[in-house]
Amino acid sequence: MRVIAGSARGFKLRAVPGDSTRPITDRAKESLFSILGDWVVDARVLDLFGGTGAVGIEALSREAGFVQFIDRNRQAVETIRANLAHCNLAEYAQVLQGDSFAFLESYRGDPFDIVFIAPPQYKELWTHALLLVDSRPEMLGEDGIAIVQIDPKEDRPVPLQNLVEYDRRRYGSVLLLFYEQNTVPEE
Repeated sequence: MRVIAGSARGFKLRAVPGDSTRPITDRAKESLFSILGDWVVDARVLDLFGGTGAVGIEALSREAGFVQFIDRNRQAVETIRANLAHCNLAEYAQVLQGDSFAFLESYRGDPFDIVFIAPPQYKELWTHALLLVDSRPEMLGEDGIAIVQIDPKEDRPVPLQNLVEYDRRRYGSVLLLFYEQNTVPEE
Protein backbone atom coordinates (compact mmCIF):
# COMPACT_ATOMS: atom_id res chain seq x y z
CA MET A 1 0.00 0.00 0.00
CA ARG A 2 1.51 3.27 -1.13
CA VAL A 3 0.73 6.86 -2.05
CA ILE A 4 0.32 6.92 -5.82
CA ALA A 5 0.83 10.57 -6.79
CA GLY A 6 1.51 14.05 -5.50
CA SER A 7 3.81 15.37 -2.81
CA ALA A 8 3.98 12.01 -0.97
CA ARG A 9 4.23 9.86 -4.09
CA GLY A 10 5.85 6.51 -3.44
CA PHE A 11 5.59 6.69 0.35
CA LYS A 12 4.61 3.34 1.82
CA LEU A 13 1.71 3.36 4.24
CA ARG A 14 1.57 1.32 7.40
CA ALA A 15 -1.30 -1.19 7.70
CA VAL A 16 -3.59 -1.37 10.72
CA PRO A 17 -2.57 -4.40 12.83
CA GLY A 18 -5.00 -7.32 12.59
CA ASP A 19 -7.78 -7.78 10.08
CA SER A 20 -10.27 -5.15 11.23
CA THR A 21 -9.80 -2.94 8.15
CA ARG A 22 -9.99 -3.48 4.42
CA PRO A 23 -7.75 -0.96 2.68
CA ILE A 24 -8.67 0.13 -0.81
CA THR A 25 -6.59 -1.55 -3.49
CA ASP A 26 -3.98 0.58 -5.25
CA ARG A 27 -5.79 -0.09 -8.55
CA ALA A 28 -9.14 1.15 -7.23
CA LYS A 29 -7.51 4.14 -5.50
CA GLU A 30 -5.63 5.13 -8.64
CA SER A 31 -8.85 4.90 -10.66
CA LEU A 32 -10.78 6.88 -8.05
CA PHE A 33 -8.31 9.74 -8.19
CA SER A 34 -8.18 9.63 -11.98
CA ILE A 35 -11.95 10.16 -11.92
CA LEU A 36 -11.65 13.01 -9.39
CA GLY A 37 -8.75 14.63 -11.26
CA ASP A 38 -7.91 18.21 -10.28
CA TRP A 39 -11.25 18.52 -8.51
CA VAL A 40 -9.54 17.27 -5.34
CA VAL A 41 -7.22 20.33 -5.22
CA ASP A 42 -8.17 22.51 -2.22
CA ALA A 43 -11.10 20.19 -1.39
CA ARG A 44 -12.35 19.56 2.14
CA VAL A 45 -12.55 15.79 2.53
CA LEU A 46 -14.23 13.63 5.15
CA ASP A 47 -12.73 10.13 5.37
CA LEU A 48 -15.20 8.07 7.44
CA PHE A 49 -14.08 4.72 8.84
CA GLY A 50 -10.55 5.95 8.07
CA GLY A 51 -8.68 2.66 8.50
CA THR A 52 -5.12 3.27 7.28
CA GLY A 53 -6.01 6.74 6.01
CA ALA A 54 -5.00 5.74 2.47
CA VAL A 55 -7.77 7.66 0.65
CA GLY A 56 -7.50 10.84 2.70
CA ILE A 57 -3.71 10.79 2.55
CA GLU A 58 -3.85 10.32 -1.24
CA ALA A 59 -6.17 13.34 -1.39
CA LEU A 60 -3.76 15.42 0.72
CA SER A 61 -0.82 14.30 -1.40
CA ARG A 62 -2.77 15.61 -4.41
CA GLU A 63 -3.29 19.01 -2.74
CA ALA A 64 -6.61 18.62 -0.95
CA GLY A 65 -6.98 21.52 1.46
CA PHE A 66 -8.05 19.54 4.53
CA VAL A 67 -9.02 15.99 5.48
CA GLN A 68 -11.06 14.99 8.53
CA PHE A 69 -10.44 11.35 9.45
CA ILE A 70 -12.80 9.40 11.73
CA ASP A 71 -12.34 5.88 13.04
CA ARG A 72 -13.42 4.32 16.31
CA ASN A 73 -10.61 1.75 16.36
CA ARG A 74 -7.67 3.05 18.44
CA GLN A 75 -5.13 1.12 16.33
CA ALA A 76 -6.57 2.61 13.12
CA VAL A 77 -6.36 6.13 14.57
CA GLU A 78 -2.73 5.55 15.58
CA THR A 79 -2.00 4.15 12.10
CA ILE A 80 -3.57 7.16 10.37
CA ARG A 81 -1.55 9.55 12.55
CA ALA A 82 1.68 7.63 11.87
CA ASN A 83 0.98 7.56 8.12
CA LEU A 84 0.21 11.30 8.07
CA ALA A 85 3.45 12.06 9.92
CA HIS A 86 5.46 9.74 7.65
CA CYS A 87 4.07 11.55 4.58
CA ASN A 88 4.55 15.02 6.13
CA LEU A 89 0.84 15.80 5.79
CA ALA A 90 -0.35 15.92 9.42
CA GLU A 91 -0.78 19.72 9.49
CA TYR A 92 -3.57 19.49 6.89
CA ALA A 93 -5.61 16.87 8.72
CA GLN A 94 -7.53 16.17 11.87
CA VAL A 95 -7.85 12.61 13.15
CA LEU A 96 -10.65 11.80 15.57
CA GLN A 97 -11.22 8.57 17.41
CA GLY A 98 -14.96 8.10 17.53
CA ASP A 99 -18.07 6.69 15.97
CA SER A 100 -18.61 7.78 12.35
CA PHE A 101 -22.39 7.73 12.75
CA ALA A 102 -22.29 9.97 15.83
CA PHE A 103 -19.98 12.34 13.93
CA LEU A 104 -22.41 12.51 11.01
CA GLU A 105 -25.36 13.14 13.32
CA SER A 106 -23.69 15.93 15.29
CA TYR A 107 -21.40 17.67 12.76
CA ARG A 108 -21.91 21.44 12.61
CA GLY A 109 -18.81 22.72 10.77
CA ASP A 110 -17.97 23.79 7.22
CA PRO A 111 -19.34 21.60 4.44
CA PHE A 112 -17.21 18.96 2.78
CA ASP A 113 -16.48 18.67 -0.93
CA ILE A 114 -15.93 14.90 -0.73
CA VAL A 115 -17.31 12.44 1.81
CA PHE A 116 -15.65 9.02 1.48
CA ILE A 117 -17.52 6.12 3.12
CA ALA A 118 -15.69 2.78 3.44
CA PRO A 119 -16.96 0.91 6.51
CA PRO A 120 -16.36 -2.71 7.48
CA GLN A 121 -17.97 -5.02 4.93
CA TYR A 122 -21.17 -7.06 5.05
CA LYS A 123 -22.75 -5.22 7.96
CA GLU A 124 -24.99 -2.73 6.06
CA LEU A 125 -22.99 0.09 7.65
CA TRP A 126 -22.52 1.83 4.31
CA THR A 127 -26.27 2.27 3.83
CA HIS A 128 -26.65 3.74 7.32
CA ALA A 129 -23.77 6.18 6.74
CA LEU A 130 -25.05 7.17 3.29
CA LEU A 131 -28.56 7.74 4.66
CA LEU A 132 -27.11 10.01 7.36
CA VAL A 133 -25.20 12.05 4.75
CA ASP A 134 -28.39 12.17 2.66
CA SER A 135 -30.36 13.48 5.65
CA ARG A 136 -27.80 16.27 6.23
CA PRO A 137 -27.44 18.01 2.82
CA GLU A 138 -25.69 20.93 4.51
CA MET A 139 -22.70 18.63 5.11
CA LEU A 140 -21.87 18.71 1.40
CA GLY A 141 -20.68 21.81 -0.38
CA GLU A 142 -22.53 23.12 -3.42
CA ASP A 143 -20.81 20.65 -5.75
CA GLY A 144 -20.04 18.13 -3.01
CA ILE A 145 -20.10 14.40 -3.57
CA ALA A 146 -20.27 11.25 -1.48
CA ILE A 147 -18.29 8.18 -2.54
CA VAL A 148 -18.98 4.74 -1.13
CA GLN A 149 -16.54 1.81 -1.29
CA ILE A 150 -18.18 -1.61 -0.90
CA ASP A 151 -17.85 -5.17 -2.06
CA PRO A 152 -20.11 -5.67 -5.11
CA LYS A 153 -22.04 -8.32 -3.15
CA GLU A 154 -23.24 -5.56 -0.82
CA ASP A 155 -24.79 -3.49 -3.60
CA ARG A 156 -28.47 -2.71 -3.23
CA PRO A 157 -30.76 0.29 -3.77
CA VAL A 158 -30.86 2.88 -0.99
CA PRO A 159 -33.95 5.14 -0.62
CA LEU A 160 -32.36 8.59 -0.81
CA GLN A 161 -34.08 11.97 -0.58
CA ASN A 162 -31.33 14.47 -1.38
CA LEU A 163 -28.61 12.46 -3.11
CA VAL A 164 -28.63 10.65 -6.42
CA GLU A 165 -26.18 8.08 -7.75
CA TYR A 166 -24.44 9.43 -10.83
CA ASP A 167 -21.68 6.87 -11.44
CA ARG A 168 -20.38 3.47 -10.34
CA ARG A 169 -17.13 1.69 -11.07
CA ARG A 170 -16.07 -1.85 -10.29
CA TYR A 171 -12.46 -2.92 -9.76
CA GLY A 172 -12.44 -6.62 -8.89
CA SER A 173 -13.88 -6.91 -5.38
CA VAL A 174 -14.16 -3.12 -4.99
CA LEU A 175 -17.27 -1.23 -6.09
CA LEU A 176 -17.19 2.57 -5.94
CA LEU A 177 -20.55 4.35 -5.91
CA PHE A 178 -20.68 8.11 -6.57
CA TYR A 179 -23.48 10.36 -5.30
CA GLU A 180 -24.24 14.05 -5.77
CA GLN A 181 -26.98 16.42 -4.66
CA ASN A 182 -30.22 15.78 -6.49
CA THR A 183 -30.85 18.95 -8.49
CA VAL A 184 -33.92 17.68 -10.32
CA PRO A 185 -37.03 19.31 -8.83
CA GLU A 186 -39.66 16.86 -7.61
CA GLU A 187 -42.96 16.97 -9.46
